[in-house]
Amino acid sequence: MATLITMPAIAADSTSAVLGSWLAAEGAELAAGDALADIETEKATVEFEAPEAGTLARLLVAAGAEVQVGAPIAVLTAPGETEDAIAALLGASLPDAAVPGSRAGGAEGAGSQADAAVPGSELPPAPAGETPAAAPAGAWAFASPLARRLAKDAGLRLDEITGSGPSGRVLRGDVEAAVAARAARPAAPAGAGTRAAAAPSGTVPTPAQASGPAAASSSPTSGPGAPVPEGAEEVKVTRMRGAIARRLTESKTTVPHFYLSADVRMDELLALRQRINAAAPRKITVNDLIVKAVAAALVAVPEANVRWDNGRILRFAHADISVAIATEDGLVTPVVTGAEQASVSDVSARVADFVARAKENRLRPEEISGGMFSVSNLGMFGTREFTAILNPPQSGILAVGAASPRPVVEPDGTLGVASLMTVTLSADHRVIDGAVAARWMNAFTEAIQRPLSLLI
Repeated sequence: MATLITMPAIAADSTSAVLGSWLAAEGAELAAGDALADIETEKATVEFEAPEAGTLARLLVAAGAEVQVGAPIAVLTAPGETEDAIAALLGASLPDAAVPGSRAGGAEGAGSQADAAVPGSELPPAPAGETPAAAPAGAWAFASPLARRLAKDAGLRLDEITGSGPSGRVLRGDVEAAVAARAARPAAPAGAGTRAAAAPSGTVPTPAQASGPAAASSSPTSGPGAPVPEGAEEVKVTRMRGAIARRLTESKTTVPHFYLSADVRMDELLALRQRINAAAPRKITVNDLIVKAVAAALVAVPEANVRWDNGRILRFAHADISVAIATEDGLVTPVVTGAEQASVSDVSARVADFVARAKENRLRPEEISGGMFSVSNLGMFGTREFTAILNPPQSGILAVGAASPRPVVEPDGTLGVASLMTVTLSADHRVIDGAVAARWMNAFTEAIQRPLSLLI
């Protein structure tokens, strides 16, 4: 029978996601697990697979639309199923606003269906044949969630934009046209003394209406919608970059960070790695051994393997380690689950696979969720030392610098040279006290400086 495909919950705390692009066309024959669409979340772009075999009979959402988790996005049919079965499924599953009666194919139909794909987030449509009156200033405007977000980012009021969607609904293209129209306006003449005439409700002000001191005083001086300074260009803020900015600002301002640093001798670990790589089919990286050492330290000091959870403390049995990976779109942190039980070669294979697929936006949702502790390594860029911001809701992140030869005082008092690596632990003081963090750092240092323990 026909199957309705809905927007998946990519992350545990997500309520919506953007359907970045369709990877299969209407009419395509799919097997279970075939690539269906790219889904853009605040954490990453992931590839969504077909849940079962069938024919992709309908695309209910256009690429670029923001869709509520659980909302329908496509229909799969089995061999022999007719249009009647599809119509019956859609009629029973979707509200009228989400199925205007046309297929998502042409530009106009695709835009309308895509923007109507988040049920429960808009006003009821006006009766057929009527165009809703423009909303008064400050009132709830009839607009899609994506258009609403784009207008907010651009500093535009929705009640000033004429909608081209069903019943006058404001769509993504309407907002983009309004932004382009605003960018094309000439700057207000200096010292203009005429007051700007009020623009008719429901329209974008014309250059003449937007000129004058009143318009200039209401224009933002910074942020979306503000003039770009000479010699600069505005770079689009992606969904991921916006999420990074918001989440790390929240972390830095609401989580009480404290920091511990240590210089760790790396000579034995580097020598062991060289011996392993001389015989192993897969080359082990220093970062692979660091991930194992972090996991070993969490096992040795279980009081550090915790998380603050809205007034309670959760302690975890396994060491699930997030590994920071830089991509063109931003930072992703896939999780090596059960790292304390995995062999070094297993950790190495999993991290290498994460890196390869992260650069192609092919990480799966479950791979970027969870994690109790993070490792951020900038040593490969030559950075000697830095501090990292906690990745909420995790309680610890280790910033790893480059290993380099430095002078050291040996136990017998003589001066020598050793390969040292500076690491800095950022910890959440709500759940980890200084003494616990110090014990964890000692356990990590011990694991690095006696690396054979990581192979057992």
